[in-house]
Amino acid sequence: MALLTARVNGPSVMPGRGWSAVDTQRMLERLGVLEERYQELTRQMADPVIAQDYEKVTDLAIERADLEDRVSIYREYRAVLGEIEGAEAMLEDSDPALRDMAQEELESLTERRDVLQDKLRVLLVPKDPRDERDVIMEIRAGAGGDEAGLFAAELVRMYTRYAELQSGWKTHIISENRTGIGGYKEMIFAIEGKGAYSRLKYESGVHRVQRVPATESSGRIHTSTVTVAVLPEVDEVEVTINPNDIEMTNYGSSGPGGQHMQKNDTAVRILYKPTGMVVTCESERSLTQNKLRAMSVLRARLYEIERLKQVSELEQARRSQVGMGDRSEKIRTYNFPQNRVTDHRVGVTSYNLPGVMAGDIDQFIEALSLDDQTRRLSEIGA
Repeated sequence: MALLTARVNGPSVMPGRGWSAVDTQRMLERLGVLEERYQELTRQMADPVIAQDYEKVTDLAIERADLEDRVSIYREYRAVLGEIEGAEAMLEDSDPALRDMAQEELESLTERRDVLQDKLRVLLVPKDPRDERDVIMEIRAGAGGDEAGLFAAELVRMYTRYAELQSGWKTHIISENRTGIGGYKEMIFAIEGKGAYSRLKYESGVHRVQRVPATESSGRIHTSTVTVAVLPEVDEVEVTINPNDIEMTNYGSSGPGGQHMQKNDTAVRILYKPTGMVVTCESERSLTQNKLRAMSVLRARLYEIERLKQVSELEQARRSQVGMGDRSEKIRTYNFPQNRVTDHRVGVTSYNLPGVMAGDIDQFIEALSLDDQTRRLSEIGA
């Protein structure tokens, strides 16, 4: 077996399956830099002067913990490379028994090397800094009239149920606009929990439903749509809002609290003057809480607008997020007569529609996450 002549702090670097020598060399150089940073963080945390600064130590510990998996696997990988080099040297031995043993060991070590190399490749994909954030979900009825509103309500239940299945996740209604038959024209709610955005960010887009509506006497299958937008919650320091750009009014709430809330005008309506954007919140029992919730939604929307502007004009960016709700646009189709749910972005289909509607959507999320990971790996040339 030919060895790559370059070395990175140890044994010769050898490409694994589907890897070029250059790709492997580049990966190990990047990992070497990360290991040096990990060692520097360890030294700083052991410094008696720094140890007295609790906030500084906390920041260092968080950064060090973020690097730990990559450094640990990198070190194991380098050790395996050393063992492979030793096994290859044994192949030159004159003793046939030793050569056979070395060949067997080499096959096992090569397989282990490839597994570790694949893990490192994935770990080198830059993390989305928003992944650990809470999210704000906006679900709106699209094409299809009352049937779209009813399906919007079912998607709200699906995501609420998914949140309930996760450890430590909570949901909070921010605002809602109901239809007269139990559906939603619009529902905005927050989902709080570790990694919420990392799991739910792929749900943004047009969701299409095909089924016979309860109100359809002839049994015809109708197609309706619902748009879903998933926005990461952002801190005040990330989005600066000029107080002169907002107009805030209070009104009687129809949410929890009944007549008491109506009497005290606890609901909030915020108009963002530069764009005409309106945010309302009446789900909380106090005016202050509703203001905080409404401002949180406003910040999230403005943050997302600015992010999408980097890709295209505002209207085009909005369409890339949720589309216009037309039937021809869709990221996922829920076909009730065939008991089928298909995600069109990755071609994944489930024939357990009741389970999906009960919150079992991990199969789609995992496939979309893997697809995104593969795309980003190709972009960075790993």
